[in-house]
Amino acid sequence: MADLDVTTLHASLTDRALNSMNFLNEISHHYPDAISLAAGRPTEEFFDLDDVPRYLSRFAAHLRERGLDETAVRRTILQYGRTKGIVHELVARNLAVDEDIHVDPEAIVVTAGCQEAMLLTLRALRADAADVVLAISPAYVGITGAARVVDLPVLPIPDLDDLQALVKAARADGLRPRGFYVMPDFANPSGLSMDLPTRHRLLELAVAEDLLLLEDNPYGLFPAEGVDRLPTLKALDTERRVVYLGSFAKTGLPGARVGYVVADQTVSTGGLFADELSKLKSMVTVNTSPIAQAVIGGKLLDCDFSLTAANQRERAIYATNLQTITTHLSTHFPNGELSWTVPSGGFFVVITVPFAVDDALLTRSAQEYGVLWTPMSHFYDTDAPVNALRLSCSAVTPAQLQVALDRLTTFITDQLVLSTQSELDL
Repeated sequence: MADLDVTTLHASLTDRALNSMNFLNEISHHYPDAISLAAGRPTEEFFDLDDVPRYLSRFAAHLRERGLDETAVRRTILQYGRTKGIVHELVARNLAVDEDIHVDPEAIVVTAGCQEAMLLTLRALRADAADVVLAISPAYVGITGAARVVDLPVLPIPDLDDLQALVKAARADGLRPRGFYVMPDFANPSGLSMDLPTRHRLLELAVAEDLLLLEDNPYGLFPAEGVDRLPTLKALDTERRVVYLGSFAKTGLPGARVGYVVADQTVSTGGLFADELSKLKSMVTVNTSPIAQAVIGGKLLDCDFSLTAANQRERAIYATNLQTITTHLSTHFPNGELSWTVPSGGFFVVITVPFAVDDALLTRSAQEYGVLWTPMSHFYDTDAPVNALRLSCSAVTPAQLQVALDRLTTFITDQLVLSTQSELDL
């Protein structure tokens, strides 16, 4: 049997980002008895298998209402479909209703999850070895990994105030910054958001520096109670500087694996950037599953195109769980041993601790304390130790969350004792 030398395969296969994605996706399967505060998954409380055929039927009825006969309805849902997708018009209506984003449906490419949308966009932007993309650090590991797959270096931006200077420095070094990846709303992993003046300033900088903004918005529909949603960058975009990356994983149905990219920029051929992404997609996945699209399309029709309205129960759960986490931390660590973010929505809280956090420590937490979380080192493109961990509030019930937080408190308290003892021994 032939053995393959990994050093002769694509370099991304040994990259920390790709290893991180698999590790984070599979860790809960290795420790099924541990309560997971690691996964950024939506709540399963309202999953219902009966919804799937109901949504399919609703979408089929929609096609009939548009004048398609039964043969055409079956073909649309069960046959290979157009590369750009079959629900692009419904996605455009959803964006208008929920986000005040108004785009030509032809500027939308429906993808196999948002991850494919990222990959296609980065692949299109990578013309030669001079090209780079920028991202706030810490960054979602999916964008870092996708960039590695297409040989596009990622330049980390420690602070948004440094962006313009780092763009100019990159150009002075002969590099060509193509885009800046950003999550303005309840970002993964930090959980933090940009205020409105910062959004306007970022759009102005994109124009001044001839830069595309790659806006990822999986958590925007989940502000905490009493928090007003801010407009997305794309809703504020008057110069077509924003490529909008969207997903129905958190707001529709994760198992459908349906995402999309809004790419309404024009290219020199006179067409849309979306048309160019469609060419790439035809060589990657050919088309996104029409059955999966039909399920999402049926849900959009069912909720009159407002996923904001359809996710009110989920939003309440996330807001309550988020408050539970920060209140618990304030109660059990009142003396400044730790610090943590206090997001105004979304799924994530980041805790900073006085000891290094790595995968070995996570394994110990899972095995001995029965609680999972995410080492923040996975979101930095460096081997340097990171003294922080991320908690997700989304995929646990309130009862599970309380047990998990009690276990986490015991774990952290024990680690604080061990780290103090180590310092004394030195």
